[in-house]
Amino acid sequence: MRPNPLGAVWQPSAVSREQRWAGAGLQGMTAWLTGLSGSGKSSIADLVLAKLTSSGVPAYVLDADNLRHSLNADLGFSPAARRENCRRVGEVARLFADAGIVCVVPIISPYAQDRCQARQRHEQDGLRFVEVFVDTPLDTCIARDSKGLYRRALDGELTDFTGVSAPYEAPEHPDVHLRTDGMDLETLADCVIAALTACDGK
Repeated sequence: MRPNPLGAVWQPSAVSREQRWAGAGLQGMTAWLTGLSGSGKSSIADLVLAKLTSSGVPAYVLDADNLRHSLNADLGFSPAARRENCRRVGEVARLFADAGIVCVVPIISPYAQDRCQARQRHEQDGLRFVEVFVDTPLDTCIARDSKGLYRRALDGELTDFTGVSAPYEAPEHPDVHLRTDGMDLETLADCVIAALTACDGK
């Protein structure tokens, strides 16, 4: 554990992760769904959650947009704010995974370095991290535009908008590469679950 600059001392749990997981027959991990706004991340995440829950697997969707109403309400969309947003979401996901929950995280996370940091933090703690690239063409995302965000970004009302006025660094080697054109949600969700199941050694 890295030293804390403020002098805070890490308090170890009286019950080890192995004991917690063994008692419930669980293995926590994080599925990190990255892609453009409107790519389908949240829809896939919700279906993954439904399928896992119906199978008796404790799971939770940690929606990055929802966290901007609470934990990350103080953050904007500048590069620095996006990095901090990813850092916070990654740390919360790590705690969920440590508790033995499959944490499904739909988050744009446009910068490769931030996604790498989230992975490294999990792996440093011996936790599984599955990066899922929801690869949807920008034109398709713009055509969907269910929230009207692309229209506002193209009109100049929104700045630092990923894919329009801000970059998106696509994963070069994701654990799961979902090409969403022509694939239904059920198939996409099953691809994610297959990767998680493989991680769990089942």
